Amino acid sequence: MRERQILFSSNQIATKVSELGKQIAQDYENKNLLVIGLLKGSFVFVADLMRAIDKKIVIEFMTTSSYHDAEHSTGRVEIVQDLERDLTNFDVLIVDDIIDSGLTMKSVYELIKSRNPNSLKTCALLDKPSRRKVEFECDYVGFTIDDLFIVGYGLNYGDYYRNVDHIFIFLQEDEE
Repeated sequence: MRERQILFSSNQIATKVSELGKQIAQDYENKNLLVIGLLKGSFVFVADLMRAIDKKIVIEFMTTSSYHDAEHSTGRVEIVQDLERDLTNFDVLIVDDIIDSGLTMKSVYELIKSRNPNSLKTCALLDKPSRRKVEFECDYVGFTIDDLFIVGYGLNYGDYYRNVDHIFIFLQEDEE
């Protein structure tokens, strides 16, 4: 079994999600908020975040892919499942687990912007600015991190570890 180092505990994540939820609720106080979660990675974060936003909201999901089970983005963003809802009467917040290269968030941002929402902002639990391949700055960020391959709390390694309640890095392979 590989040794792990916890980067963010479940308590640290819960505190940050609560802070983000309060700020978003305040910023969208008199607005018609629609949250778009980008699947698969954001589902845990979106579930916790929407409960931390103390206001009436609409939730939608899009499925995107740029990693295809690799540790690094392929550079090509694919919309696997799109929205069917008209966005013209909503203030939209796009939520993802992590902004790495910026390619996914920027691609989705441009697509949603073309659908004429009242306003459009972005939120990510994690931001890895050292890996940017495109110019993009997120509106709400939980944690800014170095260039580490992280796993847990929705973030996967292959098909595994999304269910872990904290975020960790693998240190090394054990010798057998």
